[in-house]
Amino acid sequence: MHSQATADPVPLLSARALAFSRNEEPIFGPIDFSLHAGEVVLIEGDNGSGKTTLLKVLSGLLLPSSGTIELHGEALTMSRLSQQVALMGHLPGLKADLTALENLEFSIGVFGLRAGNTPMLALASLGLQGYEHVAVRLLSAGQKKRVALARLLLVPAALWLLDEPYANLDKEGIDLVNRLLEAHARRGGAALITSHGAYAFTSGSPRRLPLRPAA
Repeated sequence: MHSQATADPVPLLSARALAFSRNEEPIFGPIDFSLHAGEVVLIEGDNGSGKTTLLKVLSGLLLPSSGTIELHGEALTMSRLSQQVALMGHLPGLKADLTALENLEFSIGVFGLRAGNTPMLALASLGLQGYEHVAVRLLSAGQKKRVALARLLLVPAALWLLDEPYANLDKEGIDLVNRLLEAHARRGGAALITSHGAYAFTSGSPRRLPLRPAA
């Protein structure tokens, strides 16, 4: 993924002096960074450096211990998060007893729908045609990941926060994630991703955000 920062001087996402501690134990920070529309940035760091925690802070699941977060130059609030930021964590976040299609319809009811897409189209584009009405609990780990990726295609969020998006995917699935990220960047979106593997580099060299455990 090639970084494609636009000429717009206002970043899609920016953080200043951002830090997080748990039980008074520093996890990461303070850090400063910006992410512009059209960029895919890889968060780098060893285990325990706070990569997953950073994504949770940026998605509003955790409150930072200090620092500020801005989206399009304005303070990030819960009301703005629901429509503008999409998080995909280690777990797919799907309801096991609902079908793939029902899970996507539920997501649309909560987060809205990107113009020009439908759940059926999203599932088909990710190789899940014929699995629309299968309960998620019956799907393989890789298929569940693809349903979660289909949800990303449907929501109108400009900012994707992806924690290990290549996990449980074969080579075809890995290439698919790279294509999804590139397409998202081309239409003016941006993404922060974590990965323990080298898969994120198969389509280029994204800008990297080094993250180290807090001292």
